Amino acid sequence: MARFPEERLAVFTLAERPDLRAQLFSAEFQSGLPEFMRHDPAAALYYSDGNLDRYVDFALAAVDRERPDRAIGRAFSVPFAFGAGIADRDALPEDGWDAVIRWAYQDYLKGRVANAVSALEINVLAPYRGRGIAQLMLAAMQENTRTRGFTDLYAPLRPSDKHLEPLTPFADYVARRRGDGLPHDSWIRTHVRVGATIVRVAPTSMVIPGTLAEWSGWTGMPFDRSGAAIVPGALSPVHVSVEQNHAVYIEPNLWIHHRLSP
Repeated sequence: MARFPEERLAVFTLAERPDLRAQLFSAEFQSGLPEFMRHDPAAALYYSDGNLDRYVDFALAAVDRERPDRAIGRAFSVPFAFGAGIADRDALPEDGWDAVIRWAYQDYLKGRVANAVSALEINVLAPYRGRGIAQLMLAAMQENTRTRGFTDLYAPLRPSDKHLEPLTPFADYVARRRGDGLPHDSWIRTHVRVGATIVRVAPTSMVIPGTLAEWSGWTGMPFDRSGAAIVPGALSPVHVSVEQNHAVYIEPNLWIHHRLSP
């Protein structure tokens, strides 16, 4: 598939284009992720309307200049305070994605000034995938981070191809390299190619609990047997307990770091 012409892509913050906000949460965009991933409890601290209002400078919408009224890509990031001088924040957290959203929310409540930014997601509409738009959105996120006065962009990265190998230990998967020394996973490789460094695994980055009925509704699967269940789109098995009427998905991610020039 031909790459999308870079000159045709325009990227705006939601502060600049509030008219695109509803589109970024349309069913077409939401279908870009497995249904169960939209039920992470921590997500509401960022994505709910009242909270997202604080982050409109860090929420990006991409449009084709030939049709500027339609969003074709979205990217979200969050500013947070990080460093040895802050209690329990001298290292990137093992509960990556969930933790950094909670950290940002705590910063808001305490009036703490952010000194770093974390990416949360980049999502491109299905008809436009595989054309280099995600890479352009990453570059736009880097530039937006720099424009806001930050030089550190982190990301609890979700490897794009890990769901094809849910039983492979995550640490083994992300350590895999190609013959040229670059990461095996295409999304990790994209970040490394533009200068990102790999920091550490976040083994409990997203924790999504639910009743068996909820998980059946999210996936269309029966969940009628206790043990590990392989769910399409999941990076690791879902832990099911019929006796306790619950299932829990614990997703590992990979912390990476983009050091940006001022």
